[in-house]
Amino acid sequence: MNDQKRVKDLVSGLVIAASTISAYFFFREYLSPYLAKLLDPERERHEQARLKAQANLQRIRRLKRPEIGDGEDGSDESRHTARVEELVLNEYENLVAMEVVAPEDIPVGFDAIGGLEDIIEELKESIIYPLTLPHLYSHGGALLSAPSGVLLYGPPGCGKTMLAKAVAHESGASFINLHISTLTEKWYGDSNKLVRAVFSLAHKLQPAIIFIDEIDAVLGTRRSGEHEASGMVKAEFMTLWDGLTSTNAAGTPSRIVVLGATNRINDIDEAILRRMPKKFPVTLPGKEQRRRIIQLILGDTKRDEDFDLDFIAKVTAGMSGSDIKEACRDAAMVPMREYIRQHRASGASMTRVNPLHVRGIKTDDFFGRKRGGHVLMEDQPRIINADSSEVFEDAENDTAPVSTDS
Repeated sequence: MNDQKRVKDLVSGLVIAASTISAYFFFREYLSPYLAKLLDPERERHEQARLKAQANLQRIRRLKRPEIGDGEDGSDESRHTARVEELVLNEYENLVAMEVVAPEDIPVGFDAIGGLEDIIEELKESIIYPLTLPHLYSHGGALLSAPSGVLLYGPPGCGKTMLAKAVAHESGASFINLHISTLTEKWYGDSNKLVRAVFSLAHKLQPAIIFIDEIDAVLGTRRSGEHEASGMVKAEFMTLWDGLTSTNAAGTPSRIVVLGATNRINDIDEAILRRMPKKFPVTLPGKEQRRRIIQLILGDTKRDEDFDLDFIAKVTAGMSGSDIKEACRDAAMVPMREYIRQHRASGASMTRVNPLHVRGIKTDDFFGRKRGGHVLMEDQPRIINADSSEVFEDAENDTAPVSTDS
């Protein structure tokens, strides 16, 4: 009798233990994630991010490029991967996926950049082709793979961001335009998870380019007095950038490039610079480059038959591409302003203004007054570097006898 009771108690104990274990696993696998999402204060935000990320990736609708040379015999057999919009992303990857830009949405190509031919050719040969056509470089192994990081540096307004846009447009690679606000979270540790999501999403979308404008603000020099969270983000970024997962099982580097732009290269951490072996100085434009920039900016703008493009290219020495664009904008406004004032003085209605009657831009329009100062010559920033000093001296000699009085 006692033996039967002990057996019954043992069976009951085993049933209770099995039920407890089953209930535990059921709660952990099914109820716990549901309750966590239900009680998550960011649940609505994450759900909106998921929907927006899904819509963004569905709009891109681009088949990932096939991997080349996966055949057993070394032949160029291709293996198609899943469509981009079918990827399964976690809540942090969804936040980053909203920053993915389709190459077709970027209207800037290399043909829209004045000058910089040497840099453009180097970008094509060492970055774009290894990223998108890795089979062309397969004979060199890892030596000819795309670099892990590329840095564009130079004075403001010289075309660094435009170069990055052109690389994204021409390469056709997945372009993650990473903003500082994307990595900034109020919850402790979430910024690190977002950094991890950046690289995990890039792995899923590779070939991929992670672009960080003003990279010195995100990955600046580490100091003893900086906030702990900022240091952790930088450490996480560097660990994932050059860590154990940066290559696959065969030792082939991942087709992911971190592209940065800055005008304060000295403020970037040395460890970050080490991870960006390709550095391109984008300096102030020389004479021929300024001439090309002015041609591109003016485009089909109506010009006077005596318009002297070469002279304007000389007198804009020391100006950045952005400064030249503003000078062209101000010059193009001069004939329009004259026509509007004449039309208004005659008492005619402004609704009857005919833009075809506006005269073309003259060379003198670049020397009009702008808020009490001259557009060129006097207000021009006299920044001289090794590439523009000789051109600048020639411009001074050529423009000395010219009067700038309006």
